[in-house]
This record gives sequence, structure tokens and C-alpha cells, in this order.
Amino acid sequence: MKMSVHWPKILLFGDSITQLSFEPGGWGASIANQVQRKCDIICRGFSGYNTKWALAALPHALPAEMLDGVVMATIFFGANDCCDPGLQADKHVPILDYVSNIKAMIKYFESKGLPKERLMLITPPPIDEAAWSEACKTKGTTLNRTLKNSGKYAKACCNLAQDLGVKVIDLWTLMQKEENWGPRFLCDGLHLTAEGAGFLYKHLSGFVDDCTASLPQQWPDWSDIDYANPEKSFQQD
Repeated sequence: MKMSVHWPKILLFGDSITQLSFEPGGWGASIANQVQRKCDIICRGFSGYNTKWALAALPHALPAEMLDGVVMATIFFGANDCCDPGLQADKHVPILDYVSNIKAMIKYFESKGLPKERLMLITPPPIDEAAWSEACKTKGTTLNRTLKNSGKYAKACCNLAQDLGVKVIDLWTLMQKEENWGPRFLCDGLHLTAEGAGFLYKHLSGFVDDCTASLPQQWPDWSDIDYANPEKSFQQD
């Protein structure tokens, strides 16, 4: 058993799909369940953010002192960067800039002591154009993301991961290998259903285990607490 005031941490950094990762059945919640009593989870998901805005926010949202003790991190962007520049110029980020921004995020984490072997990139998901078109109509807009274009960003993310020796989950490709992937995995053509979140978690859980399997359970088991003098059980060595 181990007692620590500063528990190990897992960091989730991304856009709305990360922000929503603790919804019922969410992939962040599943990670938290997997590492209960071992790690704290820091969720830094920002709905609507692209990599340009996220990179600017990074040192403020995740300063060096907050990264102390991080044993694993995910970087999950691209769903907003790939917007049609003619329809959402404010969110669109060109592919080369997207790659440069992700690379800068990786360098930032490395500079704060988190090795790239503990980083996992996640590509944007595929776009179910029929469902997302309907979602856009409810907001008074037209289809502003396409499956083909999101695929270009997913490929760029994978290529960057290969170039830098960083692990990646190609969510764009993996989901499309499954039957009826749109309705099953995407609640509105873009964001994850509970099944979609479970699908992502399935591909992420092994990496979580690799990064945390050696970590002990934090604080004494209840059966090890001194019944008569419980304070002694929590004294630091």
C-alpha cells in the first residue's frame, strides 16, 4: 500500500468530445473506473476549440505544476479544425497548421516532463454526413464538415504520430470498419454515443493499463487500518 497526497494523474486534452467524456457511458468515465484508487483524472475538454485556440490556451489550462505526476495523456483534436473554411472560417485550421499545432502540444508536454511514449493521439472521428446535416439544420446552418475532409485530418494525425514515434488511435478508420457505424457510434453525426464512447475506450484501455499497471492502490485498504488508532494508518513515511 502507498500513501500520497499527490496522486498520479491522467490527462485528457481535447475539444467537445473530450469535454463530454464524463457523460453517462463516457470514455473518460470508463478510464476513471479503470484506474480508481490509482490516479486522478484531469479533463481539459473545450467544446468548439480547434488546435490553434487549444495551443494558445495550453500553458494556462495546464501549467507546469499541474503536469507534475502525469503518467498518461490523450490529445484529441481535429473535429473543428476540419470545418469547411467557407462556412466556418473562424474554426477552420489548414491541415499543415493543424499538424504544426499538434506537434507543438507534444513538445510542450515533453518539455514539462511527460515523455512521448506516454502520449496518445486520437484522430477526429468520421462524419456521418446525413445525421450531421440534420444537426446543422437545427442550428440554422448547412453541412459544414464532410467525411472526406475529416479523413484528411485523420491521415495527417496518423502520419505525424508515425514521424514522431507517438501512439495514435485512428478513430476515423476504425469506426468505419464497423457495420452501421454512424447511428451506432455518433449521436448527431459527430459526437459520440455511449456505444461510440465504449468503442473508443476499448481501443484506449490497453494503453491506460500499460501506463498504470505498475501503480499501487493509493492509501491503505480498509482492512489494514488500525481500528483503535486510525490516525497512525495515514502517517507519511
